[in-house]
Amino acid sequence: MSHPPRRGARLAHIGVAVPSLDAILPFYREVLGLAEVPLADADGARIAGLAAGDALVELLEPVQPGSPISKFLEKRGAGIHHLCFAVPDLDDALARCRRAGLKLIDETPRPGAEGKRIAFLHPSSTGGVLIELTED
Repeated sequence: MSHPPRRGARLAHIGVAVPSLDAILPFYREVLGLAEVPLADADGARIAGLAAGDALVELLEPVQPGSPISKFLEKRGAGIHHLCFAVPDLDDALARCRRAGLKLIDETPRPGAEGKRIAFLHPSSTGGVLIELTED
């Protein structure tokens, strides 16, 4: 049996800004039954990962005032912060973004929470959604 061809980017995780991991984790673990996946903290946030099929839900709690998640919560409240797509070649994906005229937050890849190279695209170029790209 043949498999359909790979279609490029895939959803890696959804980042959700929360004021308190302790308050919301029981919902994801006990009500939804999602298994926790250990992730390192990053960008001034405590991160809890939860397996949701082939993707993760990353719950992001700010631990530093002025951090990106802290600012997001102050401005918009709890909710979806970003979508992360895994791409086969991050440098190539960023080059395509530049050619398409997209505004990049990270001009060059940097280390992310899972030790993978990441880069963010500005929501003004992506229909109002903060997009993170990571290497597959």
